[in-house]
Amino acid sequence: MRDAMASAPVGDDVYGDDPTVNRLQQHAAELFGYEAALFAPSGTQTNLIALLAHCGRGDEYLVGQEAHTFRYEGGGAAVLGSIQPQPIANQPDGSLALADIAAQIKPRDIHFARTKLLALENTIGGRVLPREYVAQATTLAHERGLATHLDGARICNAAVKQGIALRDAVAGFDSVSVCLSKGLGAPVGSVLCGSRELIEEGKRWRKMLGGGMRQAGIIAAAGLYALQHNVQRLAEDHDNAAFLAAELAKIPGLTVSTPQTNIFYVDVPAEHCAPLAKALADECIRVSMGPKLRLVTHLNVNRAQLRKVADAFARYFA
Repeated sequence: MRDAMASAPVGDDVYGDDPTVNRLQQHAAELFGYEAALFAPSGTQTNLIALLAHCGRGDEYLVGQEAHTFRYEGGGAAVLGSIQPQPIANQPDGSLALADIAAQIKPRDIHFARTKLLALENTIGGRVLPREYVAQATTLAHERGLATHLDGARICNAAVKQGIALRDAVAGFDSVSVCLSKGLGAPVGSVLCGSRELIEEGKRWRKMLGGGMRQAGIIAAAGLYALQHNVQRLAEDHDNAAFLAAELAKIPGLTVSTPQTNIFYVDVPAEHCAPLAKALADECIRVSMGPKLRLVTHLNVNRAQLRKVADAFARYFA
């Protein structure tokens, strides 16, 4: 990946003449089955660009209460787009109940914000949305006149887990944001895929948000390499997460969720959070500790390191 970055031909992407960025965008669009794609510095930005392109001032999007676009991205849609989020409670499997979606679509009335978009996330907290559910939810949205957007930061994990093609994993969505870092291993960047019209509108928003870059091929090359080489290896991360979860589940006093992909959670008794964090730090294991601890495996973490983590937990609780 670093060799690809070092040798990447570059240009001015603001003017659309960086050949490596253009290759990445074309490859991503073809891979996920869309007309066009747009490279941006972060998934937060590609999600925001999508919301701004789909919705106008005073419009509304339906979104899960656990979703990144609602909870973890600074309220960008409301602050920068005057777009109202309509949060809906996530079901235990991460989905939004179809009845809840239907109930929150506002009538065409001047008293209400105009419901324009359904935004889902897959994976969400490491959970994979069932294909049948995704088809039902996107069909419902389209039948009611809504566009659909997928925060697919980890959609490659979902596709690998389900054993399906990437374009099948995003079927039914008018746009998708795909993170090139995280499990895919690029140092920076995400792509937004959609129709040519949506992506042209997105370019304007990207420029306004400060995402227009010169010589961006240096980092786009990493994303291109990631999509070409690091998708199927995500299965290793899933196996590693299952291994670590099983080891931690052996420790009395810990409640460990069962990972579907590369993310799982450990319930740590509050009185143990601070001393456990110190004990791990003493063994050169850095943790953002909390009563609901999230653990994520990725390509820079190997089985021997995970064995060390599991042993450190076990020693502390012993």
